[in-house]
Amino acid sequence: MNESTMHLITVEVAYALPHEQLIIPLKVHAECTAEEAVKLSGILQKFPDIDANALQLGIFGKLAKNDTTLRQMDRVEIYRPLIADPKAVRKQRAADGKVMKKGGGDLATDEV
Repeated sequence: MNESTMHLITVEVAYALPHEQLIIPLKVHAECTAEEAVKLSGILQKFPDIDANALQLGIFGKLAKNDTTLRQMDRVEIYRPLIADPKAVRKQRAADGKVMKKGGGDLATDEV
């Protein structure tokens, strides 16, 4: 299939740091995978801290396999490694007696 007959779709590749966010729109072939879109976007050159061999990707906030075929207007998100283990953070909050802001609540004293 040559370039003139190939069906192109529009997708976005997104990456966010605490102080900066970049969303790159691009046109790719209809069989493009999430990982291919990341490589085609040029974002790996802009952010050398992204490990191209260990990409953690999602599409609109849902974890996705790197070989997931994209659809028109999908947004591929590159996830950064966690700095803290969420379970450890929750345990520490509980030990400190802090109430979580979302979904947390006080236990009745007879439940402890």
